[in-house]
Amino acid sequence: MITIIGSINLDLIARVERLPAPGETVPGSAFSTAPGGKGANQALAARRAGASVRMIGAVGSDAFAAQALALLEEAGVELSRVGKASSPTGIAMILVGGDGENVIAVIPGANAQVSPANVEAAGFDQGEFLLLQQEIPLATIDAALRRARASGVISLLNTAPFHKETADFLHLADYVIANESEFDLYSGVLALVGDSREEKMRAFAAATGRVIVVTLGSDGVLAAAPEQFLKVPTLPIAPVDTVGAGDTFCGYLAAGLSEGLSLEVALRRAAAAGALACLKPGAQPSIPFRTEIDCKL
Repeated sequence: MITIIGSINLDLIARVERLPAPGETVPGSAFSTAPGGKGANQALAARRAGASVRMIGAVGSDAFAAQALALLEEAGVELSRVGKASSPTGIAMILVGGDGENVIAVIPGANAQVSPANVEAAGFDQGEFLLLQQEIPLATIDAALRRARASGVISLLNTAPFHKETADFLHLADYVIANESEFDLYSGVLALVGDSREEKMRAFAAATGRVIVVTLGSDGVLAAAPEQFLKVPTLPIAPVDTVGAGDTFCGYLAAGLSEGLSLEVALRRAAAAGALACLKPGAQPSIPFRTEIDCKL
């Protein structure tokens, strides 16, 4: 079982020829909505990878709530601990450029009400997996990591979006997943020793005894554990939309580790899944199914 404690959003997506500069207006070519939120995206990815998944989070009592949960419900994610908050359902406003790159503004709404009390009420069993991201309050993430450690639960923390305060509890996660920009920022906050990203990753793994995973987009993935360093390539693709690629990677990585795959094999599957997620528009609609990954590996 993989438990995801995290955000649930409805994505409002506009496609433009190119992303605007500050103060500039550009014409759009299309608009759509899709379920999103880092927590929900990762839950759906883990479920499509074949894992049993439960989601802990919150939505509002508005019309967006049912849309935000639709694909999770369809996939069979366990939703009994998704609460109804007094705030509106969270939304993400996304602009996607013609090259597939994007800019995103997130309005947390109900996600801001996911509290440490939700963690205490969850109940964890030893050997389960917990996957977290940072679109819910940091106090809740801290509480979840501490509860996981006390319960013998294996925890993964995706450090997106960046918060410098997270440096205080990064060491509590068994696996830390960051993109290259986030890791470089955290390495500065933590004053990691080294002249290169690899050296700083090795320093983090040696100091904490944890695994640090850094995604590099089209350049693949790096991972440092106390006794190994891995460089894993990704699939060569021409991206249509990169929204959700990182979340797909995280969900697939958690699923692979939960079924007992080695770190290297789990990383290869997750990297392939993240690449395939770039071939379709939208976050959750683009997440590939396990059979699609099997065909590529």
